[in-house]
Amino acid sequence: MSAEIICVGTELLLGDILNTNAQFLALELADLGIPHYYQTVVGDNPSRLKQVLAMACDRSAILIFTGGLGPTPDDLTTETIADFFGVPLIEQVDIIEDIARKFAQRGRQMTANNHKQALIPEGAKVLPNPKGTAPGIIWHPRPGLTILTFPGVPSEMQRMWRETAVPYLKGQGWGQQIIYSQTLRFWGIGESALAEKVASFFDLTNPTVAPYASQGEVRLRVSARAPSQGEAIQVIEPVVKQLRQIAGADYFGVDTDTLASVVGQLLTDANQTVSVAESCTGGGLGSMLTAVPGSSDYFLGGIISYSNDVKVSLLGVKSSDLDKWGAVSKPIAQQMALGVRSRLTTDWGVSITGIAGPGGGNESKPVGLVYIGLATPDDRVECFKYNFGRDRDRASVRHWSACYALDQLRRRLLEQYH
Repeated sequence: MSAEIICVGTELLLGDILNTNAQFLALELADLGIPHYYQTVVGDNPSRLKQVLAMACDRSAILIFTGGLGPTPDDLTTETIADFFGVPLIEQVDIIEDIARKFAQRGRQMTANNHKQALIPEGAKVLPNPKGTAPGIIWHPRPGLTILTFPGVPSEMQRMWRETAVPYLKGQGWGQQIIYSQTLRFWGIGESALAEKVASFFDLTNPTVAPYASQGEVRLRVSARAPSQGEAIQVIEPVVKQLRQIAGADYFGVDTDTLASVVGQLLTDANQTVSVAESCTGGGLGSMLTAVPGSSDYFLGGIISYSNDVKVSLLGVKSSDLDKWGAVSKPIAQQMALGVRSRLTTDWGVSITGIAGPGGGNESKPVGLVYIGLATPDDRVECFKYNFGRDRDRASVRHWSACYALDQLRRRLLEQYH
């Protein structure tokens, strides 16, 4: 027994509007412990909407519609659903009165086309809309099938869901269990490599483990079904512990943790500070660090040394080494890290220099080549070379560079203090 989300609106298909309703409903269904395996977006077209209905009725017990409840000719959700099941629409006088009252409160006159919003399939219950003029329905057109409709306006839909739909579903016996998830986050390992290491966990049924990747980061979502969150956590904990042990230092955090927030906590625990010297990232690394509340306790500042003159004058980079090795090189990355650590008097100094593209590369130093320097509290300096590939766009090279810089600092902090 599962739910299905069906979002109606040609504007969604065209990309004019971001479909936040599907995300909201998916999270809410998980909180209720109601599984859902399908989401569909369909345009304002009766025949295609009926095709979607035909499939959804055969595979899901709860169909949740958003959109298409307005007064205009292209708002066809209610009448199409009624026509699909061969049920007439009945005008509800109380809905007309409610709409008229809302218009009057706004100093406006209700127009004739708003009467369309008062047409409800025979046998359906009204799902009231406290904020807007478009009510929804709660309907059982046949045994074992529940249909709920909501307007597409997120604020209206969310209030209707919480105030009416959730209590109704719980009253029908849904929501006796919850689905609770934790998302483990990894950096420095590819999705396929991690999947191979933890392949045996993908066959589990409760909890379940599923991988996915985003902008260089790999994640494992561990989900459990249980009567309460506390019990779900007990189911998840042993699996999470094993996954972390298998991944080792490639694991960096859970749920809302970021590389920057984890680095910040490690620096706080060690009572240490960091400064950064950036070239190709243009302040991106500093931006990630300062996005974390309280980062002023451990991040003292940075120098955006985009030109060679700034590298020399502010960071103490040797002009002769720039002439010999070029700005994108190991010696320069090392000198930048040492220079910013010295100038800002911090425990750690991190530097980034590279070719973000799309131009500026050559055969020996292609686009995507990046060096990261790391000056340590004991006066050592390390350097890490990455080649993110010629086909990667400028924004990705900059993003990956900053993330790998944070990751290298994180790993060194772990090695030294944990």
